[in-house]
Order: sequence, then C-alpha cells, then structure tokens
Amino acid sequence: MTPSNSSGGSAPAASAGFCAACGASLSAGARFCHRCGTPVGQGLPLTRTPAASGGAASVLPWGVAFVALLALVAMVAGKNFGAAKGSGIDGSANSLPTQAVDGASAAPFAQGGGGSAAPNIANLSPSERANRLYTRIMEYAEAGKVDSVAFFAPMAMASHEMLEGASTDERYHFGRIAEVTNAPAVTKAQADTILQTAPNNLLGLLLAARAARMTGDNAGAKAFDQRLLKALAPELATRLPDYDMHRAEIERAAEDARKPN
Repeated sequence: MTPSNSSGGSAPAASAGFCAACGASLSAGARFCHRCGTPVGQGLPLTRTPAASGGAASVLPWGVAFVALLALVAMVAGKNFGAAKGSGIDGSANSLPTQAVDGASAAPFAQGGGGSAAPNIANLSPSERANRLYTRIMEYAEAGKVDSVAFFAPMAMASHEMLEGASTDERYHFGRIAEVTNAPAVTKAQADTILQTAPNNLLGLLLAARAARMTGDNAGAKAFDQRLLKALAPELATRLPDYDMHRAEIERAAEDARKPN
C-alpha cells in the first residue's frame, strides 16, 4: 500500500535525494528540483552522497582550466629555452649559461669545462667566484641581455662584498658591475678606494669619471677625464698586469676623454 500524506496524495520518498539532471540536493518531500525544475524521479536516480556532490563535479571545470594553463606555460617555456643569441628572448631560461646559448663561453661555468652543467660554486674560492660572475655579467651586458644581467647581479655584488683585502682589479670589477646595474654610489666608492692608495691609477680614474656621469656631474667627470689623459702614458709604462687585462677599456676611456664637450 502506498503511503499518503495529510492531503491524501502520493508523497515522494521520505529521505532526501539528488536531482538526476543537475545533481542539486533535494529536500524531503520535494516534487521538483528547486534549481533546474526537473520533476523528482525523472531520469536515472543518483546515488551520490551530499559530500560527493561538492567534490569531483564542482572541481572538474577548474581542474581542466588549470591543466590548460600548465600546458600553455610549458609551451612558452619550451620555445624560450635555449634560444639562440640575438633572438631577442631574454628571460630566466637564457640567464643561465648553456651550451646552446653561450657556446664555448659556457665552459667556465661547467664541471670539467665541458659546458654541460653548472659548477658547484661552493668549491670555488671567493676570488674565483667573484671573477667568474664579473665575466658573465660583462658578457651579458655587452650582448644587451639586461634580464640576464639582473639575474646574476645580486650574486656578483654579494661575492665582491665578501672579498677580504680585495685587489685593485677586483675593486674595478665591483665598480663595473655596479655601473652596468645602475648603482653609481657603489661605483664611486670603489673608485675612491682605488684612488686613495694610487691617485693616478687608470682604472680608478676611469671608474670615477663614469660614476660622476651616472649622477649627472659632467664637470666632475671631465676633471677625472683630464687626470686620466695626464696619467695615461706614465701609468701604461709601468706595465701593470691590471692595465694589460683592461687595456681595451682604458683606451676606449681615453678616446672618450679626448672628445670635445
């Protein structure tokens, strides 16, 4: 015998269920789905529990979107990775030295000099670490790879700050890194330290002129230019190893110093 409610009509099952069309939870006694209007009992009955109704069905659309986003990121990263020099692509993939990007110049950063893997920096001396980072930044700066310079700059600056009893060459390196990363105060500080010990040092004068120009002090820069030109011949005659290593930079600075205002 079919149970009847107080009005004498047939009643749906007393227990709560779920709409077969949209999965909405139905209250006991409901004849139509309050969400989509489907009559109760129409279609195949659902056997989910209330906990399950808020699980896979509600998460699935977001999961599909997330997977699609990951696929897009992977595609873009794949296109950028190992791009050739001069391609205009300059991001995290090209910041790291790789054989595809840097060719043989990646060797200083590779175990065994093969250019296939990054070295264990902990095995390098502080001076070696600082020098390799300086070389890497200068190569990237000359190639116009500003993102790569920014990637290595914090490591390079920290490595030079940690040097104890830094040489004139290392101070010059520190000043040049600061120059290409737009830190004129650091460039000036390294120049001042060099010139305190050797007032006519060409690398110190070169740095001092550049630091002055970075801050808009053109008069100060010109004064250092004149000091550089006056000291150029006598200093080069000393044949300091530092001058030999940076001869091209010194000659370029002297050429710029000779230009009229």
